[in-house]
Amino acid sequence: MALLITDAEIDGRRRDLWIDRGRIAHPGTATDVIDARGGALLPGFVDHHLHLHALAAARRSVQAGRNRDDLAAALRRATPDPTGWIRVVGSDDDVLDAPALDRIRPGVPVRVQHRSGAMWVLNTAALTRVAPWNHPGLERDPAGTPTGRLHRGDGWLRDRLPHAGPPDLHDLGRELAASGITAVTDATPDLDAGTATALATVPQRLTLLGIPLGSGAPPGTTVGPYKIVLADSDLPTPDTLAERIRQAHQAGRPVAVHSVTRESLVLLLVALDAAGRLTGDRIEHAALVPEELVPALAGLAVVTQPGFVADRGDLFRRDVPPDEHPDLYRCRSLRAAGIPVAFSSDAPYGPVDPWAVLRAAITRHTPDGEPLGPAETLTPRQALAALQAPTPDAAPPTLRPGDAADLVLLHVPLAAALRAPDRSLVRTTFINGQPLN
Repeated sequence: MALLITDAEIDGRRRDLWIDRGRIAHPGTATDVIDARGGALLPGFVDHHLHLHALAAARRSVQAGRNRDDLAAALRRATPDPTGWIRVVGSDDDVLDAPALDRIRPGVPVRVQHRSGAMWVLNTAALTRVAPWNHPGLERDPAGTPTGRLHRGDGWLRDRLPHAGPPDLHDLGRELAASGITAVTDATPDLDAGTATALATVPQRLTLLGIPLGSGAPPGTTVGPYKIVLADSDLPTPDTLAERIRQAHQAGRPVAVHSVTRESLVLLLVALDAAGRLTGDRIEHAALVPEELVPALAGLAVVTQPGFVADRGDLFRRDVPPDEHPDLYRCRSLRAAGIPVAFSSDAPYGPVDPWAVLRAAITRHTPDGEPLGPAETLTPRQALAALQAPTPDAAPPTLRPGDAADLVLLHVPLAAALRAPDRSLVRTTFINGQPLN
């Protein structure tokens, strides 16, 4: 199908654009025509770090709310899923444990995921079903009894749950497209072949960080940097981390290293000094970057999530020492130091809407309306570019003949959209030249 989009605002001018066989084409004959009516036509948005299966599962889960009372009300209303379990997501409760869940909803197996994605809390009924309790991340009290808190045990827990099969990503892909997202990077580590193949059903262009070293990605997908998680509850030694980085580099892959604390960032930088750096090496999150360490990030890229400031900045203000507030989710200072910065959602652990991410990067406003780290704001155009770059160290596409037709058509010109960013401004999203909404 050859498509002509007329009267679109492209690079500040109103003009026409042809699409043929999935790519932007030179003027020719079109079988279909869309009148843009002056709306901006842009390169599609890229979410450089999310978790597709977890996001799809979250859509079918109970939401924990903002406090213990919200959780209790939600659990009492909840109906077990077809496997007999209740799955809860989005908890901010760091001290929730099995006895507390038993008091709210006993008898039915309940698992509650912490908002960070790094911890599950199981009630006694759930603990009984996942025995034997042989995961090192399963916390125990002084008497040796499991508290219900499980750290970094997703794979272990998944193997003990009733098999429900991978979630259908078709509807999720259309939801992402409705916000203008045309490409995603799934950051789930240690993917097996079956899971990777299931992820490939999403309509967006897909990059996978969790493909094991030496393995290939499913057809139609791309192997990304090699994901390494630095879990602060069990940090490796610098030598151990350096060796993992060397192995990835020897396999021809840069690394994408999860770092959310000062300690893990220092560890990573020490390991990189020992292992060497490879073009494409990047830091996932960089949630806390002390000012004195910014120069040490030279040669790396950062994939960060300003959406967390808008989603939970009030909690950061409460829980993070005030002298570290300027270090949270840096953007402007990294760019000023020449460090490439790209945006992502970390969904379902952060807001998946790229327009919410855009607003957060521009304003740094928290849920209570106050700014957090206002010195790290970006201009609207800078923030937009961080959502459109195909890789963290690349510039956004230019919409020239031969480019892939992964596009977002807005209802309004770009200047109007950047004054009041909102997903309702998306009229149509094209992936490989095909409209998805």
